[in-house]
Amino acid sequence: MRVCVIGTGYVGLVTGVCLSHIGHDVICVDNNEEKVKLMQAGQSPIYEPGLSELMKSSSESGKLIFTSDLAKGVSHGEILYIAVGTPPLPTGESDTRYVEAVARGIGTHLQGEYKVIVNKSTVPIGSGDWVRMLVLDGNKEAGSNVEPVFDVVSNPEFLREGSAVYDTFNPDRIVLGGNSDKAISMMQELYSPLVTREYAIDKSASPVPVVVTDLSSAEMIKYAANSFLATKISFINEVANICDRVGADVTQVAAGIGLDSRIGGKFLSAGIGWGGSCFPKDVSALVHTADDYGYESELLKAAINVNQRQRLLALEKLQNELKILKGKTIGLLGLTFKPDTDDMRDAPALDLIEQLNRLGARVKAYDPIVSQSGLSHGLSNVRIEGNAEMLADCCDALVLVTDWKEFLKLDFTKIVKLMNNPLIIDGRNFLDREAIQAAGMRYIGMGR
Repeated sequence: MRVCVIGTGYVGLVTGVCLSHIGHDVICVDNNEEKVKLMQAGQSPIYEPGLSELMKSSSESGKLIFTSDLAKGVSHGEILYIAVGTPPLPTGESDTRYVEAVARGIGTHLQGEYKVIVNKSTVPIGSGDWVRMLVLDGNKEAGSNVEPVFDVVSNPEFLREGSAVYDTFNPDRIVLGGNSDKAISMMQELYSPLVTREYAIDKSASPVPVVVTDLSSAEMIKYAANSFLATKISFINEVANICDRVGADVTQVAAGIGLDSRIGGKFLSAGIGWGGSCFPKDVSALVHTADDYGYESELLKAAINVNQRQRLLALEKLQNELKILKGKTIGLLGLTFKPDTDDMRDAPALDLIEQLNRLGARVKAYDPIVSQSGLSHGLSNVRIEGNAEMLADCCDALVLVTDWKEFLKLDFTKIVKLMNNPLIIDGRNFLDREAIQAAGMRYIGMGR
């Protein structure tokens, strides 16, 4: 099928590349000329395992094209994805100006051929009808004499950064929201190779469930899924804080409750809280929606508050051990909000850097991606080191912020000798406590 993906941010680029890999003819449109040139040259603007290889092969086969020409993309696609960013505003609601611009732009270039316009961006509930209105407005503003024929479908994404390519080919479900049988049928045809597991790790698995709903329910599924997972993390962090006070080990507690089939073991890892581009934005947006409609979402607000407090617990643990932090050197292991991504959006490390500087500490950091990719130019008041040994040199404490697998292989016997004070705060309960203690370092976890 012919597909146009408008917006080559995280979701748009992964969507376009993966759809081209399963055989569709895809044009990806972005208004950033420099970014388009970079992608045309075969370079991915984001770090995501496996993406660059697929991008290169699809481009070489002619299945994937990058352009800044919106008219070309709209003309090409039977299915048009809106995949631009919806960053949070200070109020917590989503900034939908980019979605609005794209929807009007699509309307400007519609020529009469039937199109399915897909909301892939995470948009406020009720945006399906709003997008339809904007497309029609754009068509009228362009002075078109042709009646546009299109339907809007909501197709939320559930991609995990660092596992997005895997998640695309091995989805738990595909959600399609709309009120047009024709549009839903075309989307089902588009996703047929994924539904039948042709590109899955386990090709013998049952077909992927396709959940067909109305527009608003599909939009709500996205917000509800991320809000539930964020709340689950905040719950185990609350339990961890109680464990710290009563002498229990939250890792053992999580293992025990996770075996209950009603609970499950995923998202029960206590630590310094959730961040990134999805959980903070989506939970806040759902709270804002509830407020708009006269409902006080106390549970979601509590999940946000727990998460904000959790980010400062590593700081409290440092103060308990070192007392005055002024003049001390603190090293952060990891900067990105999670491993296997270069994304620093709303990363807990940023809060730690800010607070440590406020208290007069010198902050150093090492991250496998940030340290080597040149992305550190946007960070201030932190010295970026090239490896973990350079980070440890003359440090009074280390804080593990991101659970990169590389950190499991660190030589703590060597690291201890480089530090002023052999102390580590394991902000993800990720490291081998016994091995670290055997190396002569004081280990402090979260809720342990």
